[in-house]
Amino acid sequence: MRGPPFLFKECAMARILVLDTTLRAGEQAPGCTLTPREKLRMAHQLADLSVDIIEAGFPVVSMDDFTAVRSIAEEVRGPRIAAVARARPGDIDRAASALDQAANARIHTFIGTSDIHLRHNLQISKEECLDRVGDAVQRARRYVTEVEFTAVDAARAELDFLSRAVAVAIEAGATTVNLADTVGYAHPDEFEATLRTLFSEVPPLEEVVVSVQCHNDQGLAVANTLAGIRAGARQVECTINGIGERAGGAALEEVVMALAIRQDLWDHRTGIATRNLHRASHLLGHLTGIHPHPHKPVVGKNAFAHKSGVHQDGMLKERTAYEIMTAEQVGAPESRMVLGKHSGRHA
Repeated sequence: MRGPPFLFKECAMARILVLDTTLRAGEQAPGCTLTPREKLRMAHQLADLSVDIIEAGFPVVSMDDFTAVRSIAEEVRGPRIAAVARARPGDIDRAASALDQAANARIHTFIGTSDIHLRHNLQISKEECLDRVGDAVQRARRYVTEVEFTAVDAARAELDFLSRAVAVAIEAGATTVNLADTVGYAHPDEFEATLRTLFSEVPPLEEVVVSVQCHNDQGLAVANTLAGIRAGARQVECTINGIGERAGGAALEEVVMALAIRQDLWDHRTGIATRNLHRASHLLGHLTGIHPHPHKPVVGKNAFAHKSGVHQDGMLKERTAYEIMTAEQVGAPESRMVLGKHSGRHA
C-alpha cells in the first residue's frame, strides 16, 4: 500500500520554472516602495539568481511602474520579462508598450474567478468573466507569444466555473495558466485536489505550463506551493523573503531549498543559483528597509546560529547533526556559535 502523499517519492522528474514577483506582488507589501532605478538594480540581482521569469511590474498603474518595466525589459537579459495587466484592453496595450524592447516578453493577465470577486469586486456575471478572459488572452497574443492567465482567488472559486475559465484561456492562446490562492485560504491537501481535478476536467491543461501563486495568511504558502508541484504544477510564483500583501506570499528561497534538500522526496529541480540567495535577500532588505525576521528560514540572521550547548557540541562533532543545509549553499556567512547561559564547555 502506498503511504501518505508526503512519504513517497515523485516519479516524473521535472524542471520547475521560477517566476519571481518581488518587483510586483512583493512591492505591494505595506511600507515597501521601490524607485525604477532600485527595481532595475534588484532585477539584475534576480537575473544573477537565475530566476526564469521576472515579473517586473504593473505598467498601467503608474508612470513609475511603466518606466521600471521598460528599463528592465531594455537592459536585463537572461530571464523572461513579464508585465501584469488586468483583463482589460487598455491594461494589455500598456503592458505591451512597456515590454516592446524585451528579448523575451510575457504579458500576464488576470481576473477574479470566485463568486466573491465576481459579485462584489467586479460586479459581472460568470459569462461576462469568461468573455473577458478570452478577449484579454487573444489581445495579449497579438503582441507576444507567451501569455499567462491567472485565475484570481482560484482556491475559493467554484470548480466547474474555474474549469471553464481555464479552458477558455487555453483556447484563446494562454501558454501558462496560474492558479492563485490570493488570500491564503487553501490547505495543502485541498489545493492539491483542486489542481488534480482541473487536470482531469480540462485535458488541454496538460499542453500548457500550470503555475501556482500562494499567499501566506495561514502560514501555508510554501506548503501549498509544494502541494501544487506534487499535483503537476511546473511553475511557482514567489517573492524574495516572502514579502507581499498582508502576510506575504511563498518565499522563493524556502521553496527552492525545500526541493533541493529533500531530494529523497523530490526529483524536481529549479535552475536557481542558490549561492546567490542570501545576497538577493540582503539587497532587497537594503532597498526596502524591510529585513527578514532573524528566525526566517534560509536567509534569516539566526538561520545558521547555534546557542544550545547540546547543539553546539553536536555541531563541533558533526555539523550535519544540526544543519540540514550549509551556509555556503545559500551564500550566507558561515555558521556561528552564540555563547550564552545555555552554552557548554565544548563551545
